Amino acid sequence: MPTLLINDADILVTMDAQRREIRDGALFARDHVIEAVGTTQEMEAWIARQPAERTPGRVISARGTVVLPGLVNCHHHLYQTLTRTLGTAKGLSLFDWLKTLYGVWAEMDGEAVYISAKVGLSELILSGATTVADHLYLFPNGITLEDEIRAAQELGVRFHPTRGSMSLGESQGGLPPDRVCEPEATILADSQRVIERYHDPSRYSMLRIGLAPCSPFSVTPDLMRESARLARGYAMVNLHTHLAETLDEERFCLEQFGRRPLDHAEVMGWLGEDVWFAHMVHPSRFDIERLARTRTGVCHCPSSNMILASGIAPVREMLDAGVKVALGVDGSASNDGNQMLGEARQAMLLQRVGWPGFESRADRFSARDALELATLGGAKVLRRDDIGSIEQGKAADFVAFRIDDLHHAGALIDPVAALVTCLPTQVWLSVIHGRVVVKDGVLLTADLGPLVEKHNRTSRRLLDRVGKA
Repeated sequence: MPTLLINDADILVTMDAQRREIRDGALFARDHVIEAVGTTQEMEAWIARQPAERTPGRVISARGTVVLPGLVNCHHHLYQTLTRTLGTAKGLSLFDWLKTLYGVWAEMDGEAVYISAKVGLSELILSGATTVADHLYLFPNGITLEDEIRAAQELGVRFHPTRGSMSLGESQGGLPPDRVCEPEATILADSQRVIERYHDPSRYSMLRIGLAPCSPFSVTPDLMRESARLARGYAMVNLHTHLAETLDEERFCLEQFGRRPLDHAEVMGWLGEDVWFAHMVHPSRFDIERLARTRTGVCHCPSSNMILASGIAPVREMLDAGVKVALGVDGSASNDGNQMLGEARQAMLLQRVGWPGFESRADRFSARDALELATLGGAKVLRRDDIGSIEQGKAADFVAFRIDDLHHAGALIDPVAALVTCLPTQVWLSVIHGRVVVKDGVLLTADLGPLVEKHNRTSRRLLDRVGKA
């Protein structure tokens, strides 16, 4: 099996139980699994004691870098790279933004979803992401989940695509137009199809399927219940949806169902360790206690929450209560970027600023707290014990950021914190499942020039078709 030695790292951040940060750090991986971690000197001595097959086949010096576990993005809408700045430039809030964009997205086809996923995933990989969960909930014009699975497999990223859905159109009191909704029987049949064809629950899996009815204002209670029933008939199929993102959503739930968002989710059977919610900007104190007690996960999306003026999620309070919290970029058109290290920085800053009823406090959230959200936090929310840290037996998913560059000059007193407090940069090295995917800052699994040109042509055609160009 192929072997890889990374040595000479200025600091190797393990995120193990002791949260060790190893100076002059090194790790040894065989095939797709980490076999040993320590200092460069310790690793040399360890290798000398091993049989010939453990001799490093490839050695990469990481001098001048901080090595981290690969970052885990737990919420995204990759197809939205096609419509960046449309609505966000005008300053629209969530419901108005969605109404502006539903009609554009209705014109997408499978090729558009494929090319947009490849662009978004490329940008995420270069930002340090090695695992990505995506939420595709529109399926017009023959689109299938395979369109983005193909992009992920070509790039070599660990992928958690969710088969999303919308069934509650305007004619039934929902937000989306009827033409972007699907019959619920069709949704459930296709959900079962993609699980049985693609879902791999095994350890070190590169592809796991989830089910993700879009939101309380776009699906019926019946679809929520039936999706949960279907998912729980298989091993490690998680459930995902948007929840408690805005006060408009809370008003909708009270008017339509007579319940607040999390109360509604509980009635639908949507609490538990196999469930994670995107956003959770407006939970009550009781909601936070309930999330912790049921081991239900939350994905914090700070940039999207800011650009759509949704509010500031009480992440510090959730973590202190024991809630599993991860980090997400959210849609490329409700963020306009795909920068995981940037999201970690935004999460840190927002928690320091505070929210109504809480004073601003600079010590509320540290740079290391933010990095933990982006690594271990994501692994816990996705129910994975094989990623999120650099230690023996974990998947060989790790990244290295240069700290000897212009952006970090003067910050070497704490280079780990500098990754978050200073300007977010791109990775110098990314290894996913033991495979070098980025080296010297160059993505090795895609030719970005032609990819971006094709993407922009696709986007222009889409916008021309609906008169938005």
